[in-house]
Amino acid sequence: MPNIFATRHFTPVHNKPYSKSHYSIAMAEVRKQEKDFTKEVDELLPETSTLAKSGQLSDALEKLFALEKQTRNASDLPSTTRLAKAALELCYESRDYTQLNATISLLSKKHGQLKVVVQAIVELAISWLPEIREQQGVEKWLELVETLRSVTEGKIFLETPRARVSLVLSRYHESLSKGPKASAASTKEALQTASDLLSDLQVETYSSMERREKTEFILEQMRLLIAVARLKDEEVPAKQGKSALGGGEPEWTKAKVGGRKVNESFLKDKANEDLKLKYYDLMIQQALHQSEYLEVAKHYEKVWDTPSIKDDESKNRAALEHIVYYVVLAPHNNEQSDMLHHLFANSALEKLELHYNLVKSFVTRELMRWPGIESLYGPFLRTTPVFSAPKQWEDLHTRVVEHNVRVVAQYYTRITLTRLTVLLDLTPQQTEETLARLVVSHTIWARIDRPSGIVNFRSKRSAEDVMNDWSSDMQKLLGLVEKTWIGMNAAQAAQSRIKA
Repeated sequence: MPNIFATRHFTPVHNKPYSKSHYSIAMAEVRKQEKDFTKEVDELLPETSTLAKSGQLSDALEKLFALEKQTRNASDLPSTTRLAKAALELCYESRDYTQLNATISLLSKKHGQLKVVVQAIVELAISWLPEIREQQGVEKWLELVETLRSVTEGKIFLETPRARVSLVLSRYHESLSKGPKASAASTKEALQTASDLLSDLQVETYSSMERREKTEFILEQMRLLIAVARLKDEEVPAKQGKSALGGGEPEWTKAKVGGRKVNESFLKDKANEDLKLKYYDLMIQQALHQSEYLEVAKHYEKVWDTPSIKDDESKNRAALEHIVYYVVLAPHNNEQSDMLHHLFANSALEKLELHYNLVKSFVTRELMRWPGIESLYGPFLRTTPVFSAPKQWEDLHTRVVEHNVRVVAQYYTRITLTRLTVLLDLTPQQTEETLARLVVSHTIWARIDRPSGIVNFRSKRSAEDVMNDWSSDMQKLLGLVEKTWIGMNAAQAAQSRIKA
């Protein structure tokens, strides 16, 4: 079966420009420029470059810092930015990464340092990360990443660069969990670290981040949370269930909350189809964990409505099949019934004969004997990924039985428990449990008289109810009599005119 959720992998763009709102925030504290140091900077930069190339990096940095202090105090933004970037470039070209980290920290902590200057040096350092990792190894790369995270911590105007650096670091820890030598404990620890790095970022509140990038970050958060949740669930014995301590329920809950942060109307744009498919893939995983089959069917319906899925015949068919599977697996309620009938009326379903007949069986108010359903649909359905799991197959059996109970309740006012057991193809105990569950969920009204072995599907009516129904019937009867009398008078008047 084709993977209908296949999309490209999210790769952060380090040199992506900031939005206009971000620059307006950064420029908010810029004071009036007192002096222009352009000439001094033009003279100093070649001199410091020569010193650095001759091995006198410290002397070159001292001269840059001395002039940088003057330009900073004079609020000369362009000159301060040039000097700060020049200092970093000299350290980088000299391959002195210890001095590079120290320079970044020093410049960002200068008294009265301009926000745009800090922003510029952080962007410059981020652009070097791929090259440093490739040429100098992971150790130097990690040192620079931690320096950038330290510099950007707590600064609103640097929230977007911090998010991008955190994503890169998260990817690194995730890669450690997939290493060939990774043990179960180290895999869990690395994946947990990767998830925590992104979960700490509230990117939905970032005004400086573009909408698409913001959505990509949220989807990455959800993906890692689900991966951690699955690892934790595997450690919990099946007997303890989902509520056991140490399970992945907190992560599943966070993933569900994260899904609410995504604006689904934004995903409708054709340019965002890859994000749409990834989003609904994650939401389907989350809903399946909670056995929320109706939500799964809704998500698959959104996937099915995607143009790229419509254009691919195999993916279109797969999505429609999954809608059928999960809508029949969902417990009966008004919303499920409405979706089931709309699906049955869709002409696209007629092309899938077996699935069309399966939906028709649930829509038609007739009994569905489980042995017949199992022999007719079982050989095919049990080969699908959905019903290959015992739980889903048992849930289908439950939905067939519940459908049969609703049909019996519609056509019978009273029936013996023995006869009902035969119609449902269940044991007496299973029949009573099914009736009790449907009564509690207010799907039907029923009472079991155990001594006589009779099930009543109609409640005992009070005298007031009987009189109200009688009064309503009498009003309808009188209305028909009046309508008939008016019709007869009109006919008599017409005949009299003809005779005249």
